[in-house]
Amino acid sequence: MHHAALYALLLSAALSGGALAIADAPAVTSRALTVFAPGAIAGDADDGAAAFTPDGDTVVFMRGTDSFSLMESHRVHGRWSTPVSAAFSGRWRDLDPAMAPDGSYLLFVSNRPERPGQGPIDAVLGKQRHAGAGMNLWRVDRHGDGWGTPVRLPDTVNACSTTFAPSVAGDGSIYYIGCDPTDGTLRLLHAWVRDGHYLAPIRVAIGGDGFVIRDPAIAPDRSFLVVSMKPVGSQQPYRLAISFHSEAGWSLPQDLGDAVNGGKHSMGAQLGPDHRTLTFYSDRRLAPPDPRADAAWNNGDDHIWQVSLAPWLDAHARRKHAH
Repeated sequence: MHHAALYALLLSAALSGGALAIADAPAVTSRALTVFAPGAIAGDADDGAAAFTPDGDTVVFMRGTDSFSLMESHRVHGRWSTPVSAAFSGRWRDLDPAMAPDGSYLLFVSNRPERPGQGPIDAVLGKQRHAGAGMNLWRVDRHGDGWGTPVRLPDTVNACSTTFAPSVAGDGSIYYIGCDPTDGTLRLLHAWVRDGHYLAPIRVAIGGDGFVIRDPAIAPDRSFLVVSMKPVGSQQPYRLAISFHSEAGWSLPQDLGDAVNGGKHSMGAQLGPDHRTLTFYSDRRLAPPDPRADAAWNNGDDHIWQVSLAPWLDAHARRKHAH
């Protein structure tokens, strides 16, 4: 079971509606994509959701299939160290790490108990309860090269048992997938921060009701957002798309194209330290004549991939300048 299977139980909560055309993407080739840390990290395990410190020298990512842990690796003299379990992870099912832009803390998803002495969080979907399959958002502060004690985000954010895929903006507000307060449906939400407290989340209107939206990656200045999306009720793979923000709201999502979207899913969008490089995970498998086709890591497992967003960001800047 790949990471995308985590969402299989959640799709029934998505809205129904007609399909919406997605704008065409700039022309890029698959050579623009690179697998992250081949050999050192990309190997014979399912990996995804890479969260980097601002200096780019530490990465936290999720590893696993049915059970997930958060792993940590450090770049020393240009080489990535052998990943080890993050100090705060390894016991519960932890996934979806997201670094604050200033690197002071990490948000992540976990089924760990809300309070000491309790069992792991159950997922409650309609009238069905799935033992230990719940997901809530947690925060762990970074102290130098170490970590503090994880703290669950308040019920304002964790309003239901399936809250996941956080992304932190520069102002501390968060974009994530959670239960819409109006009807409980899983949607893309935005929780502002005021005086150090999260406000009640609001729905992010992007793509229309005809699409299921997952795994947001917000730019620190909230000028653009990358998501995984697919038509409601479709068996198609999740595809990465980018949307730009203006005074009029969010633009029509722009599909990143077939060169970027491959395999059975393209998910777990994150922005690298430069805020212009996209990382994501995919089970894509390269075929000849790609020179990487014979690599040991090219095995159909989920790996972390990187691609520059410059073609989309620069094209958007030119359009704004032209108008």
